[in-house]
Amino acid sequence: MIALLFFSALLWDKAGAWGFKDGVLHNSIWLERAAGVYHREARSGKYRLTYAEAKAVCEYEGGHLATYQQLEAARKIGFHVCAAGWMAKGRVGYPIVKAGANCGFGKTGIVDYGIRLNRSERWDAYCYNPNGKECGGVFTDSKHVFKSPGYPKEYENEQICYWHIRVRYGQRIHLQFLEFDVEDDTACLADFLEIYDSYDDINGFVGRFCGDELPDDIISTGNLFALFVGD
Repeated sequence: MIALLFFSALLWDKAGAWGFKDGVLHNSIWLERAAGVYHREARSGKYRLTYAEAKAVCEYEGGHLATYQQLEAARKIGFHVCAAGWMAKGRVGYPIVKAGANCGFGKTGIVDYGIRLNRSERWDAYCYNPNGKECGGVFTDSKHVFKSPGYPKEYENEQICYWHIRVRYGQRIHLQFLEFDVEDDTACLADFLEIYDSYDDINGFVGRFCGDELPDDIISTGNLFALFVGD
């Protein structure tokens, strides 16, 4: 898989998504202090992992199931996912930053289902990988070109990357694909690139891309983008 992407910041007087305003963090997922804490589903879909399977997923990627404290630390600076997942010691829950009627029962914080006695229950997973910054990064420049590891050669197998693009509040991000060649398969279940706008994993999901056709340019609704590459 190879990818070469370019982004630039566009001035928008009324960008409406969450972000930094007057030095206050309104929302952000996978930022510097939250790097390494992330949400995982089974490849077959949502809520398909037993505790043992969730643990294996995180360990396969070089990490482990996140502790309650790690998930809460990430939540405090904006990690927001409306999906229950396994944590360390068989605990299940999910982090809520912005209260909503259909997520978190209208409250913020860790929605905690407690330690589950039945480890065969099926949920998602919350992983922690202390080496999560080795591939990816946080970009705040007004213009930047970034690429997959080893470009123009293919990157190594089992590569996981996160890129976070954050520009000034009131600006939007224009994302352009200069070169794109990712393994093509049904529903992009092997190699893929996922893009999130506004860092809300549900409402902010833009799309999953694979194959060798250049995706169209994408303009964010606010000043934040998250990109995730999985193999």
